[in-house]
Amino acid sequence: MKVSLLRNSWARPAIAAVIVALALAGCAGKPKKPKLVYEERPVELLYATGADRLDRGLWNQAVDYFAEVERQHPYSEWSRRAILMTAYAHYQADNYAEAIGDSDRFISLYPGNPAAAYAHYLKAICYFEQIVDVGRDQAATGQALDNLRDVVQRYPTTEYAADARLKIDMVNDQLGGKEMTIGRYYLRNGDTLAAIGRFKTVVDRYQTTTHTPEALYRLVEAYLTLGLLDEAKKNGAVLGYNYPGDGWYRDAYGLLTDKGLRPAVEPNGKADHKGILSNLPFRNKDKGQTIKPPAGDAAATADITPPAATAIKAPKPKHKSLLSHLPFLH
Repeated sequence: MKVSLLRNSWARPAIAAVIVALALAGCAGKPKKPKLVYEERPVELLYATGADRLDRGLWNQAVDYFAEVERQHPYSEWSRRAILMTAYAHYQADNYAEAIGDSDRFISLYPGNPAAAYAHYLKAICYFEQIVDVGRDQAATGQALDNLRDVVQRYPTTEYAADARLKIDMVNDQLGGKEMTIGRYYLRNGDTLAAIGRFKTVVDRYQTTTHTPEALYRLVEAYLTLGLLDEAKKNGAVLGYNYPGDGWYRDAYGLLTDKGLRPAVEPNGKADHKGILSNLPFRNKDKGQTIKPPAGDAAATADITPPAATAIKAPKPKHKSLLSHLPFLH
C-alpha cells in the first residue's frame, strides 16, 4: 500500500529542513563581496581614502569609498568630484558599463563644468577598449568612433582631443579591416561585384589606413576576373603612383603584365606587404596611455592619513599617486 507523504505530518518538517539545508549549502559556496560598514566620517577622509585605494589598485574599494562620499555628503563639492573618480575606478576595473553610466551621470548633472570634458573622454575610451577583432560584431567600434569625434568637436584644443584623434585613426583602420575581411570572403566565393563594392569603400572612405594598398590590389584582381581591363589598369596605376614600393603593387604589377598590360610605374623596394601588421589583433587596451582625471588642489587632503587597507593584498602602484590628480571642479 502506498503512503502519501502529504498525509504524514512528520514528513513535511523533514522535507522543509532538507530544502533549507540545501539552500544554505548553495549560498555558502558563493563568496560575498564585503560591504563598507556605514560610519559617519569627515568627507575629506572618505575622499582621501578612496583616492588612496585607487593608487593601490584596489578599484572596488575605491568605488565603495567614493560612493560613501556621495551618500553621506550628497550636496558637497566632494560629491561632485567623487562621481568622476568612481567612473575612473570602474574603468580601471574593466567595468565599462558602470564607467559609462557614471560619466553620463556627471555630464547630465554638470554639463557646463570644466571636468565634463573628461567625462566625455572617459566614456569614449570605454567604448574604444571594447572594440573586438574584425571577425566579430563591430557595434562598439561605431560607438567609439562617434564618441571620439564628439570629444574632438567639443574640446578641439584639449589633450583629450589630441588623444581622441590618434584613436580615431585606429578605429578607422579597424573599420577598414572589417570591409577587407568581408570583401575577401566575397571574392573567395565568386561574388566579385559584392567584393568590389567593399574594396571601393576602403579606398573611398578609409584611404588613409593601412588597408588601402591591398584594397587597390584586390580591385585589380577583381576587375581582371571580370575582364574589365581598363578598370584593372586604372586601379593599378593609382596603386603604383601612391605605393610604388609596396608588396601589393608588385603583385598587381605581375597580374597586369601577365595580361599584356604594362603599368607606367615600375615597382621598387622589397616584395613584402607593408600592411601585414593590420592583420594582427586590434590592440586597444593600454590603460597606461589613458589620461588620468584632471589635476586639482590636493591641499585639502594633504594632512589626512587614510586608514589602512583591509586584508586584501594590494598590488604595487603602476603610476604616480592619484592624490596629485584630484579633480578640481568649479
